[in-house]
Amino acid sequence: MRNRRDLDVWVERTCHMAAIVLSVTSAFLLRFDFSVPAGLAPVLRQALLIAILVKLPVFDCARFYRGLRRFVSIPDLYRMFLGNLAGSLLFIVLSRAWIGPAMPRSVWIIDALFCFVTTVLVRFSVRIRNEMFVSRRSGQQRTGILIYGAGAAGAELVREIHSNRSARYEVKGFLDDNPLKRRALVMGVPVLGSGRQVSSVVHHLNRREPTVEEIIIAMPSATGPQMREALANCRAARIPCKTIPSIDELLRAKVLTSQVRSVSVQDLLGREPIRLDEASVQARIAGRSILITGAAGSIGSELCRQVARFGPACLVAFDQAESELFKIENELREGYPGLEVVTALGDIRDVERLAEVLDRRAVECVFHAAAYKHVPMMESHVLEAVRNNIVGTWNLVRTARRQKVRSLLMISSDKAVNPICVMGATKRVCERIASARQPSSGETKCVSVRFGNVLGSSGSVVPVFQAQIAAGGPVKVTHPDVRRFFMTISEAVSLAVQAWTKSQGSEIFVLDMGEPIRIVDLAENMIRLAGMVPYEDIDIQFTGLRPGEKLIEEITGKNEGMFTTCHEKMRVIREEPLDWHIIAGWINELEELLAARQEQRIIAHIQGLVPEYSPVAKWARDQSAEIASGRRVKVAALPAVATRRAAAWDPETNANPDEAARRNGAGPPIACEH
Repeated sequence: MRNRRDLDVWVERTCHMAAIVLSVTSAFLLRFDFSVPAGLAPVLRQALLIAILVKLPVFDCARFYRGLRRFVSIPDLYRMFLGNLAGSLLFIVLSRAWIGPAMPRSVWIIDALFCFVTTVLVRFSVRIRNEMFVSRRSGQQRTGILIYGAGAAGAELVREIHSNRSARYEVKGFLDDNPLKRRALVMGVPVLGSGRQVSSVVHHLNRREPTVEEIIIAMPSATGPQMREALANCRAARIPCKTIPSIDELLRAKVLTSQVRSVSVQDLLGREPIRLDEASVQARIAGRSILITGAAGSIGSELCRQVARFGPACLVAFDQAESELFKIENELREGYPGLEVVTALGDIRDVERLAEVLDRRAVECVFHAAAYKHVPMMESHVLEAVRNNIVGTWNLVRTARRQKVRSLLMISSDKAVNPICVMGATKRVCERIASARQPSSGETKCVSVRFGNVLGSSGSVVPVFQAQIAAGGPVKVTHPDVRRFFMTISEAVSLAVQAWTKSQGSEIFVLDMGEPIRIVDLAENMIRLAGMVPYEDIDIQFTGLRPGEKLIEEITGKNEGMFTTCHEKMRVIREEPLDWHIIAGWINELEELLAARQEQRIIAHIQGLVPEYSPVAKWARDQSAEIASGRRVKVAALPAVATRRAAAWDPETNANPDEAARRNGAGPPIACEH
């Protein structure tokens, strides 16, 4: 390969030398009307020698031969202009000094112009050949396409297709909504119409024979609404459409055409790229020992990948799922061979195992992603949900404090806001545990981060819909009006890590998840992405809300005050933390109820700490039955401060604590009847 490159350089030098000879000779011929006087023949020979000896070294110094001719562009043209200018000026000086007045002055000007043009033609010859004169390979069938978007990405795609002999596409035209581009040419390809005219454009091109078979959307920075509109326009033409990737995806690919792919659900979300303050994250992670619980899960494994980028001294992946833990270990060892990766099988409900891992690896920071999260399942497995989510988090936070861990990040959920399900209520309790006031001065800084549904995570709606579409339908949606917040795994974890770096302790960070998306719209778009028509090719059935589900999720409670942060994608809730001893006493009573397997009493006990928890009808019926039977159970009373929210946490409100408590839902001790 090296010899081939050297050969190409020498061939190009030879061509440039021929161009120099041609330009000087042509200049003399033009000057004397193609009849050079015999007396000027020695002058011509001397001028040729000087030009060759001067210009070739100048071209070398100007680095004409560094770039590959296939990829030459405007910067190369600028470099060639400067090189030719320097070479021509030096040629004028030396020929004037050597030859004297016998050298015609007009020859210098004509030679400079000719030499620039001919050397540029030599330099751009490969690109000109590839983009204008490359014919199809024999027997090769190309797909006719329209490119939706006549911007930089679309132009680059055309250039790549034209210069790549093996490209399987043939561009027939552009579509663009900008009226200023109408009927313009981009890289020699016409703009045929707007996005809304795609159906008529395709019909016109295909009226005699199938000319256009696909549409490629070349708008990598498009927002969600823009992408949905483009997809709707393309759907009207009834031919497949694909898209090109974002800049981040392109950086991982060799050529643009190899990354043309089908439109995905992530494209329809269309978020602005998240700007991660990598310097602050690097400062908090580099050189430290990091423990990630739930490391084998969707969120935990992405935490492992993102944390590994910042060079921790040791990354401890903690989980009870052996097979998935083995997979993430292999991925991390392959991707980061210099990183010390430790896999620790264990359960967050096992205090001794937690203490052993934290102590043996001298863990300084903990990312807590281990939890049971499937809402309907947790409604029928209350004991397991409470024991894993609440008691497990309590064990982790308590052990982390004993081991003098610097900081702890807990992954929470939007279902913790005014919860109606067991899973959401347990997450809200976990938030209160993490934010509890610590008794010692060398306290562990704990922070919680709330976000919504994660695309692509295990059990999320997207893979379920994909499986139902692949099976031919129907796609099952719980309710036509149900809405959910969605984030990609990568952006959710990036913002969670960013929030952790901004924490002062005991905050709840809320991530900006955009507008909630109707699940039925998501289902319809996924059916269209599969090339089918909703309600015709694939039916959508509404099955009714499942136990513990809301129509619309929330991001803040009624009495929670949300404040801005220095990051545009994050908000923070600061509530007055509970005393650590109150939490400890509440947990002791919870463990007694767990040991007695009293589900109904556990629900009532959770309501004592989370008064905004409104259990689903099942638990309401159970409560009514126990009230009718005359049985009652008292739930441990919590101080009014336990339910005081950040909305009332300011000097004016705190001037009258009783009134603040009354306004924010705190009142007399809560008693539930059984």
